[in-house]
Amino acid sequence: MQNNQTDYLLHLADTTLILSQRNSEWCGHGPILEQDIAITNISLDLLGQSRNFYQYAAQLITDSKKESGAKTPPLEGLGEVTEDSLAYLRTEREFKNLLLVELQNGDWGQTILRQFFFSQFQYLLFQQLQQSNDAQLAAIAAKAIKETTYHLRWSSEWVVRLGDGTDESHQHMLHAIDELWRYTGELFEAAEYETAMGIDLAAVKQIWTEKVTAVFDEATLPVPENSFMQPGGKKGVHTEQLGYILTELQYMQRTYPNSNW
Repeated sequence: MQNNQTDYLLHLADTTLILSQRNSEWCGHGPILEQDIAITNISLDLLGQSRNFYQYAAQLITDSKKESGAKTPPLEGLGEVTEDSLAYLRTEREFKNLLLVELQNGDWGQTILRQFFFSQFQYLLFQQLQQSNDAQLAAIAAKAIKETTYHLRWSSEWVVRLGDGTDESHQHMLHAIDELWRYTGELFEAAEYETAMGIDLAAVKQIWTEKVTAVFDEATLPVPENSFMQPGGKKGVHTEQLGYILTELQYMQRTYPNSNW
């Protein structure tokens, strides 16, 4: 049976994997070449982060299985537990990613705003995780925060550019806020495994709100008042979009089992 540590690692891994997959859809379609390359590089950074989390989760699951002498793998349906099996052989209900990252890209403004919301959260979370008693998790966070610093700077500059740009770009950002804001509440709604791991999301929320408000002020964008927030992703309840993402992401492994590349 999975424990809270493994569940939390899968949550982190799933979230970065799905956002990487979403952002990669811009490859070859960015508004200009420089930004096409930038969003693709961010996708690769997120993919690398997900690999680190999956590898650690697989190690813990395998070690737990050996210690317990279990004859069946801790995750039903998986044979040998590896980073690939965790990514390619789990179903939608087993994924624990945030709903925010599985949403359709929309236009460039919506993709940018989603990245900004997530990068600001991830940066603050990794600051906290660097102090974790779990040495390996702390090391992953310390490495990843260097990449996240760039993701945050890049996305926040784009939010300001579009929000305080032309009337048209401003309207696109207002639409993006309408589409995405209700999914930001889940960032700070602690799942059982986050509470057990000692993650202080209340502290993250306070600073996140201050930072987002400052960028929105510079971008001449309004911060929405409190409204309904859509939860579910952390517990495996997703939008229909995740099914489409996994169909594409997992196709090769499910069609040609045990493929290696």
